[in-house]
Amino acid sequence: MRALAPAASGATLITLSGELGAGKTSFAQAVAKELGVLEPVTSPTFVLMKEYPLPEGSAFSRLVHIDAYRLKGGTELPATGFFERMQDPRTLVLLEWPEMVADALPVPRAAITIGILPDRSRTLAYA
Repeated sequence: MRALAPAASGATLITLSGELGAGKTSFAQAVAKELGVLEPVTSPTFVLMKEYPLPEGSAFSRLVHIDAYRLKGGTELPATGFFERMQDPRTLVLLEWPEMVADALPVPRAAITIGILPDRSRTLAYA
């Protein structure tokens, strides 16, 4: 995470894909911890979005964690406040289940896919 820097304009969007239980929220928790979030980071499945302020001096001022699993397309994304948060260059957005709202998403800075192998270990693909 030390190499990840804010975009010149607009928030930095990273999408997290993978089947249920693949570890998308665990990945978000690890990112939050690395960025200095001290409070527990839990899945935003039922509230759709959670925000975490980041420590003074961080490259980003806040982490926004969104779970789009329950959304039924990009037309429901504006109700989460996603586009307002995407205006701030000091915001890092981690969005789980991007395929649910793909028709409304800007191009992400990175797209991470987490896979589960037969032995229950994980693979990460990064694009």
